Amino acid sequence: MKILVAGGSGQVGSELCRQGLASGCEVIAPDRAKLNISDAATVQTFVANCAPDIIFNAAAWTNVDEAESQSEQAFHVNRDGAMNLATACAEHSIPLVHYSTDYIFDGTKASAYVEDDAPGPINVYGQSKLAGEEAVRAHHEKHLILRSSWIFSAHGSNFVKTMLKLGATSTELRVVADQVGKPTSAATIAQISLAIASDVRCAWGTYHLAQPDAVSWHDFATAIFDAATQYGQTLAVESIVPISSDDYSVATKRPENSVLDCHKLEDQFEVVIQDWHDALDTVIGDLLGDRISA
Repeated sequence: MKILVAGGSGQVGSELCRQGLASGCEVIAPDRAKLNISDAATVQTFVANCAPDIIFNAAAWTNVDEAESQSEQAFHVNRDGAMNLATACAEHSIPLVHYSTDYIFDGTKASAYVEDDAPGPINVYGQSKLAGEEAVRAHHEKHLILRSSWIFSAHGSNFVKTMLKLGATSTELRVVADQVGKPTSAATIAQISLAIASDVRCAWGTYHLAQPDAVSWHDFATAIFDAATQYGQTLAVESIVPISSDDYSVATKRPENSVLDCHKLEDQFEVVIQDWHDALDTVIGDLLGDRISA
């Protein structure tokens, strides 16, 4: 299978490339200079010349805070880029896998979000990603939209790497405890994406893909440091103080509930999504080295 990965240098894109190559796929992963998804003409030409069997759109504007002050740029990538890829895929009858986010919901629901729940993003990033979903649906029938949450890996910028950096130098960390979600490894997203894309059986549509065991950011931070100690990491942090979202000095509001219900994907494609603890252990190992204790 010949796959085209837009955003191949990001967390999910890197894993799609790595696992795609390992499974025998021909992987095309152009950098932004060769494939700027915000440029419709460039996308049309590249897709026509490349002629992949499937396209994975892992390219996105992901800086939540900067999106507030640079909304035009965020929409240009997250909405217009998605539309350009969907349009090119439709013209050449190429399936499209597009990645979205828990941030398309407002976070006020008391239980886990299902795919048909009404969206209501509360920040520009979420609004731009929702617009991208709508563009994909409007322009191409053969699509999979996979919403995920709290993505982490050994690559790029993410909460795990931030915590390890801060924990190495700070004796006390204050971490939000009233936002809840499902940490999900980029490796798991890529693994399941490649599996279901090769066996889609015309089950196009929107699905949630997140790993079980919902936790707060505070609980996730605790798990990160617990895992790090198993690899001999010397930590300066002595206490992790739970705080409320109101006490966290950031301008951009985040959903309090980011928990995604994934039963639709599991039932449709007969996959089992493992919880994130083993995936976290793998990432910590990639970052820190060999485990030193049982």
